[in-house]
Amino acid sequence: LDQRIQEILRCQVRERSRRLEDPSLLIIDTQSVRVAAGVPKETTGLDANKKTPGRKRGLAVDVLGLIIGVVVLAASAHDNEAGIALLDQAAERCGMRLEKVLVDQGFKDAVVIHGAVKDITVEVVRRNPDDEGKGFVPQPKRWVVEQVNGTLMLHRRLARDYDHRPDNAASRVYWASTAGMLRRLTTPTPTWRDDVELAA
Repeated sequence: LDQRIQEILRCQVRERSRRLEDPSLLIIDTQSVRVAAGVPKETTGLDANKKTPGRKRGLAVDVLGLIIGVVVLAASAHDNEAGIALLDQAAERCGMRLEKVLVDQGFKDAVVIHGAVKDITVEVVRRNPDDEGKGFVPQPKRWVVEQVNGTLMLHRRLARDYDHRPDNAASRVYWASTAGMLRRLTTPTPTWRDDVELAA
């Protein structure tokens, strides 16, 4: 039910932005999140790369930052596992229109090969060598999924994973996404650009 509601609203937000219902380009990324004390140990793990114990949340989003797919795994799972599951979700929800998916360097050949099987081009976006040592540098288009991850962390129930079951944790993401899209559709919030134009 949560996915169906989220899908209906996603299509409406895209149409309001003068885009087709289904995107042709997606961005995939994962984020490791710590869990609460009562979460069963068998559904959690340690992200060896980020040294974070807990769960790994994978997202597939379009260029507007709208969520297409969510997967929640133990943090010890490799990014490839999340990437493959997200590609399956994206192919099912976007159909033949989906052409390309952008991922970071944490995803390996298994995701690229799985994308080819689904007739989806998976492009690994590599960091510019000139940006080494500068910390976080936004990459064109890929920064959108980073922004979505940051926005989700503003929701108390997503800043830490409290749910005993991973599918319930994924449902929390869909509801948070639904709340954001409802604000887009119902609240004509002025941006700083509007303020500048009014002042002029």
